[in-house]
This record gives sequence, C-alpha cells and structure tokens, in this order.
Amino acid sequence: MNNRTPARLFTMAAALVAAMGLSGIAAGASDTGTRGDQSGDRGVYPISQTKQGHEDKFRQLTEILPTPNVYRTGGGKPGPQYWQQRADYDMAVTLDDVNQRIVGSQVVTYTNKSPDTLRYIWFQLDQNRFDARSHSRLTETNDDTGRMAYDTLRRLLVTRNNDWGMTIERVALAEGGAALAHVIDDTKMRVDLVEPLAPGDSVAIAIDWQHPVVTPGAVLSNRNGLEVFDDGAANYFLSFFYPRVAAYTDYDGWITKSFLYVEYALEFGDYDVAITVPDTFTVAATGELQNPRRVLSDVQRRRLDRAAQADRPVAITLPAEAAERRAETPDGTRTWRYRAENVRDFAFAASPAFIWDAMGHQTRDGRTVMAMSLYPQEGEPIWSRYSTQAVAHTLDVYGRMTFPYPYPVAISVNAPIRSGMEFPMIVANAPRPAADDGTYSRREKYGLIGVVIHEIGHQWLPMVINTDERQFIWLDEGLNSFLDTLAQMEWEPDHPAADDLPGNAIRYMTSANQVPVMVQGDALNSRGGNAYTKVAAALSVLREVVIGRELFDDALRAFAERWKFKRPQPADFFRTMEEVSGRDLDWFWRGWFYTTTHVDVALTGVTEARIDTQNPDTEAEIERAQDAARAPTIMAERNKAADLDYRVERFPGLKDFYNEHDRFTVTPKQRRAYEDMVAGLEMWQKRLLSDDSRLYFLHFANKGGLVTPLPLDIAYEDGSNERLVIPAEIWRRNQSEVTKLLIRDKAIRSVEVAKYRSIADADHSDNVWPRAAADRRIELKARPPRPNLMRDMGETAPMAGEDHDG
Repeated sequence: MNNRTPARLFTMAAALVAAMGLSGIAAGASDTGTRGDQSGDRGVYPISQTKQGHEDKFRQLTEILPTPNVYRTGGGKPGPQYWQQRADYDMAVTLDDVNQRIVGSQVVTYTNKSPDTLRYIWFQLDQNRFDARSHSRLTETNDDTGRMAYDTLRRLLVTRNNDWGMTIERVALAEGGAALAHVIDDTKMRVDLVEPLAPGDSVAIAIDWQHPVVTPGAVLSNRNGLEVFDDGAANYFLSFFYPRVAAYTDYDGWITKSFLYVEYALEFGDYDVAITVPDTFTVAATGELQNPRRVLSDVQRRRLDRAAQADRPVAITLPAEAAERRAETPDGTRTWRYRAENVRDFAFAASPAFIWDAMGHQTRDGRTVMAMSLYPQEGEPIWSRYSTQAVAHTLDVYGRMTFPYPYPVAISVNAPIRSGMEFPMIVANAPRPAADDGTYSRREKYGLIGVVIHEIGHQWLPMVINTDERQFIWLDEGLNSFLDTLAQMEWEPDHPAADDLPGNAIRYMTSANQVPVMVQGDALNSRGGNAYTKVAAALSVLREVVIGRELFDDALRAFAERWKFKRPQPADFFRTMEEVSGRDLDWFWRGWFYTTTHVDVALTGVTEARIDTQNPDTEAEIERAQDAARAPTIMAERNKAADLDYRVERFPGLKDFYNEHDRFTVTPKQRRAYEDMVAGLEMWQKRLLSDDSRLYFLHFANKGGLVTPLPLDIAYEDGSNERLVIPAEIWRRNQSEVTKLLIRDKAIRSVEVAKYRSIADADHSDNVWPRAAADRRIELKARPPRPNLMRDMGETAPMAGEDHDG
C-alpha cells in the first residue's frame, strides 16, 4: 500500500469531489474484478436500462405490484372495504379401521361477504389427488437417466393398481333436502345454487362422502395416511379428508387451481365435528374436546388439570396404559366431539398406541394454552423429552415476534407421513429414532425439535395469517422458515440452525435451473431451495444488514397484526415492511424475489492516498522519499554489488549542476507559484489543503448481479476495529463496480466484506484485503486395485503339470 503515487497525485479538488461521492472509479482502481451480470437479470419482469447499459436494479415495483384500492392500501393494510368469505362446518365422520376407510356427512353454511352475487360455489376435493386419473398423477414426470430412487419406484408401484379418490354420494340443500347439480373436475367440485347468493346472504349445503385412507401414507403423501405397527395397532392421521369450500377472493375471484402438490387457500369458520372411532383409540384434533367425560378417564382428566399449571410435560396417558390399549381388541366405538372457532381447516389423529403428555403455556396476553404431544412407543425416547417442550418454546418465541397464539391448544402428533405438516391447533411430525435400544442420533434429536418448531410455527402462517400457498408458497413457508430458525437459535447456544442461515441459500441461488421466488408454487423446480431457504436467507439479510433488528421486528410484527385472520398478498407484505421500517426496499424485493441473480461481491483493490498539499518543498521531499524506498532494478542491484569503477569518480570534472541537484529539486519559480495560489484561497480551503487524513479508495465489483449492502469489518494498525455497513444504494449509478472513499485518521491494516457471512455472498475468497492465502486440506488417495475376476470369484489357476500328463 503506497502512501503516495508520484504519477498520480490527488489534488485538493479531486479529493473533495471524491469525498462528496461524485466521482466515478477513482484513479488507481484495480480493473481485475469481474463485471457483474452482463447477461441481464434472468427474472420474469422487464427491467429498464441505465445509460451505462446496465440494468436498473433500483427501479420501483410500481408496474409490478397491484394498484392499491378500497380492499388493500398502498401502505400494506387491509382497506376500508376489505372482505372475506366465511364457511362454517357441522360434520360427523366415522373411521372404519377394519376397511381402512372414512365415511362422513357435513353441512357447510357459506356466508357471502363479498360485494358479488354468486351463482355457484366451488369445493376442493383434495383427496382426488390420489385418483389414478388426477392431474397430479398424470402430469408426473420421471427423467430417463438410467437411475431411479427406491422411493420413486415404490410410490409408482403402490399407486399403479390403487385408487384413493373421494366418492361424493349426495349434494343437497341442508334445508328441504333439494338435490344440487354439481360437476367434479379433478380435485374440484362446482355446486350450482338453486338461487343466486346475494351479498350478505348464506346458504347451507349438505354433502355425504367417503373414501379409503391412503396407505402407506408415508409413501404417497406428506399430509395424511395410515401405518400399521408389527403388533397390528393402527396409527391414522386424517387431513384433506372432507370437501372443503374453496377461497373466493378480492384479487382473483374463485381460487380453483388443481391440487398438484402445493397446499391450499381456504376460508375461516367454526367447526363442530363428531369423530367415531374404535373404542380403544385416542383422538387428537383441531379444536377443544367437548365431551371429555365420555371419552377420558377420571385419572386422565385430573392429569390434564395438573398439566395446565405445570412447568414441564405431565403424562396424560402413560406408556404402560398405551401398551394395554394397543393390545386390546375393540368391542365397540366411541365418539369424540371437537369444536374449533375461527379456523380455516380441520384435521385429526387416531390410534390406540398414543402416549400423551401436556403442559400449560402462559401467553403474553394472560391466557393458558395447552401444549400437547401424542406419539407411539416407537417415537421414544425423543418424543417425551422434546416434542411438547418444543411446542411450548414455539408458542413463546413466535408469540413475541408476531402476536400471542390465539387458540386454546397446540398439539404435535407423531404421524405416518414423510416429514411434517400443519393444520389449525394440530401438526403431524414424522421423526423417530432409527434404533430401538433407547439411543438416538444428533440428527434425530435436532430433526425432531426443528420440525416441531417449524410445523407449530405454521399456526401463525398460514393458519392465522391466511396466506394463499397455491399462489405464493413462499409467503408462509419462507417467513415461517425464517422464524423457526430464530426459535431454534433460542433453544440453546450454538444450535445447528444457527450455522449459516444466509449461506445455506448460496447453492440454490447459484444453480443453473432456479426460477424466481415469485413463480407459482407448483412450477418450482426446488420448493425447498426457493420458497424456504432462499426466502429465509433474504429475510435474514433484511433484518441483520439492510434494516436492522429493531425496525425489522417492528415491521414484521405490524404485518402479522394487520393480517391475522385475514388473507394477505405479497404486495401487502412488501408494502408493510417498507411503511413501518421507513425504507424503500423495492430494489431488495426486485432482486431477491423477482430475479435469479445472486450475491457475489469482490473487494478488487484498495488505494491509499493523502491530500496533495501543492507545496513544492513538501511534495518534493515526499516524492524523493518514495523514490528512495523503491526497490532498484535487478541490473542496478547487481551493479552495486559488483562495486563498479564509475567514470565520474575517476574524472570529477565530469560532474556538473545536475549531479548536485536531483529531479526533485524545487525552483524559486515553483515556490512563487505556490505562494500566489495559497494567497488566493480562503481559510477553510487552506485548512483542507493541509489536512493529513488518510484517504482509502475501496474498489468493489458486483460479480453475482444482485445488489447488496456491503458490511465492512475494518482493522487498523493500532489494533482497533470498526464495523461499517454501506447501504445497497451505493450501486444505484453503476451496478457493476463502485468505489467507496473512506477518510480516516489512522492507518488501515485490513478490510473484509461480510466477515460474519451476513449477505449470502457466493465467494468469500475475494472479500478480503490484503488477500489471504487459501487454506485447504489435501486428501491422499490410493489407486484402487485392478479388477481380477478369477480372484473375486474365488478361483485359482492350476499349477504347471496339474492338469495334463507329465
């Protein structure tokens, strides 16, 4: 690092212009960095070009986001005429364990709160996804690569000869019983009304239906199914099992996308559900149990009362009691009645094998919520140790980050699914220990804690903040993935979830086949990388680097409060975050959500400079010292060592004026010019001219194309450190390369960009100045033995003379 460069001294005017941020690339900037994203955004929306030919990554989203209206404001709030429909359910279902079938009848009371008159109502028959002729089945693809996963082939073979679709037996008006015309299309059913449904009116529709239970559930579905243990005990988790009213919205009318994989948009309502099961079964469901005296023992009810006041889980059904139940043969049925108010869906679990524990959780608004877990012995020893505690922990952290949990119970069930799935007040979670010797792996422990937190976290998104996942999967999965990481980080120090949240997205963000976050959910190539990991990383960057924790948390809490029990759209989230934080974030939403560029910045060089005093005597001494400090050429160095006999030493008369004065000698003319110049300056200009501050020009290249803040960690020669975040707007005039001037009173030893991995930078090796040597381990590999078929088959060759006559 040179203090001064004789060939390019910085004048006072140039330094002042640079300090004001008006210069382009400063003199001395390195041109070795890769220019950023010259191929253009790979997004789905047009982006204007700047005069330099680069994309305008700071262009507003005005032409992309919907125009504010009476339903949704420009500040992200529900408008003065916001509305949403309501659907109340009265349902009776019977679980036929012998035939592994569910039979049900329901009355749906649909209230039209829209300004529109409706002539029909759409229902979702999501169970039809498992019909052999469903769009989901017919549109499955398999790559012809010569390889196939065991799970894939097993699923294809299981579904080949089975049909788990729903049978609709009756659709009629609940009052009078008049049949209603209806048509079934894939996973949807349109019910035509006898009379148009005017705004403010209601209609009650009765539907009878039945369908087989998907088995094995973990093969086909991540949401429902059945498993049968070795001793014959069954474990059911039932969801998507009944005809559900589709959403009718202010932004899209009826939401009638077929159920391919991504979940659903629904309406809020009250549910009264009677569930009839074999009398050895325990049932857990959405809502509060209405008939505990009919289905629970006196001992279980006393344990529940004690659990409500406990600070740790209390067993409601002991392991020995569960073992007795699963060994019994049912001799009849029992009906469990549940009521749930203001929920958007209903699910239940049923099994004779359930161990059950619970504890009370006190919310910030003074209510007691029952945190519960139900699981078979096969889930031990991790379920009794961690599940209910993880439920209570989630209620605590999410309640602080958004709003207190609004429902009376929160239940985690060990279910026959692949990972985890959420429903109001109840979630299904798959993890179990692989070993049956009472041990479990680190992965199994943290896997269970993580999935319970994630699925219980979904109680806020989308169960209360009623997002539309079939349109925008990220709006609940991404926000929930971000929040569940915060909750896991509060579980214990150095929790695995804290390892590298922004960095986890790098692999996906640099992949070749990614699509923008704003693509419809079923069209994503990687739901996990796109809707979960990338969005969680984006929110981490937004909170930790762009906005700051206090403003971000305020804005997120405002979004949650504004839209609880309502249906937000992405624009409502974007606008709320901007309004409450006071930041223009269009550049952030555009880059992270509407394009597939990624973060990769490089600190390509640093130039240190001082103000040129223009005093010829001062500058000449500096240049003379720099010249003396410069290493000689190789020839001059060797000539010096050779002790040459110089001619001018042998003939001193050859020396003249120029042997006495070097090229840095100052002339009287130069001094007079300097004095005249200084005489014409004002006092403040004279002070600037003599300022001895150090000017550091930091040169950055945007290699990845996604504009980003620049978090800098600066180490000084005196041992002190500084942390500085340069906002992303530094790229607003040139989105490929920029130079930032830092004026300091002390010498900088090093600069590092994103030292704490805060911006998902894809390549950290070029973020440090001076450059650090790469550190890696070299693995030595032995050459594998050459194949020897005779040896591998255990054969030996006969010795000479063994197989022929002598």
